[in-house]
Amino acid sequence: MFHQKTTQNAIAAMSRLAELYGDGVSPTLASSRDIAESRSLPAPLVAKILTELSRGGLVTGSPGPGGGYKLAKSPREITLYHVVQLFERDAKSACPYGPGWCGNHEPCPLHHSMLALQQIQQDFLKNTNFGVFVGK
Repeated sequence: MFHQKTTQNAIAAMSRLAELYGDGVSPTLASSRDIAESRSLPAPLVAKILTELSRGGLVTGSPGPGGGYKLAKSPREITLYHVVQLFERDAKSACPYGPGWCGNHEPCPLHHSMLALQQIQQDFLKNTNFGVFVGK
C-alpha cells in the first residue's frame, strides 16, 4: 500500500503516540527510543522520522529529561493521509508499459483499473484516522 518503507515506519511511530494520547489533557510523552523499542524499529531512524513529523505539524517534542514526543492534536484529527503526504509527496502508480506512457500515449490496458485502485487507496487513507489505535 505504501510506496516507501519510511512511511510504514512513520505510521508505526504515530500509532504508538496515538496509544499514549489518553484523554488528551496530558498525553504521555514518549522518547524516540521508547517508540523505537515498542515498534521494533531502529532508534536513529525513529528520531529522524519524528523530526520530519514535527516539521509537518503532526507531533510536538519537548527536549531534555522528562521530555519526549506527543501528537500535536487528537488522534482522530490526524489521518493516515497526513503522514503519507509528508513522506510520499510524489508517489505515483507505475504504468506497466513504463514511465511516461499513460498520459503521453493511448492508456495502457490497466490504466483505468489502476486509477480506480488509487482512488480506493486515497479514500482509505483520508478516512482512516489514528483514533483506531486509541482503543476507545
